Amino acid sequence: MALILIRANNQKKLLNALADIERHAKLKITGKPRVIDSKKADELAKEIIKQKIRVNSKIAVLVNVLEDNTLSILQIKNIHPPAHLIVISDEYESFEEIKNLYDVSSSFKGYYSHKK
Repeated sequence: MALILIRANNQKKLLNALADIERHAKLKITGKPRVIDSKKADELAKEIIKQKIRVNSKIAVLVNVLEDNTLSILQIKNIHPPAHLIVISDEYESFEEIKNLYDVSSSFKGYYSHKK
């Protein structure tokens, strides 16, 4: 299982990115995406990529996918979603913090899986 952080400018772009993950990257989302604070998401992204981020997000979610980290990264590299996606590996220092954040966050409303 892989954990993916999605940062976007608005809900429509976030929903499109979620759909792109399933349709084009062919990854299976498990459970409901979880809403996290956009400022916290920006901090985490900055920490993970070790660069200054260009655009601050207005909405962010964490999502679990069935596939492993390597496959998730390879599949996401081939798509061009309208949001910033980061696959969170357990190699990152903040992995446990992010996993705990996923566990306590509320579900994202408005999303439903197109795959059965």
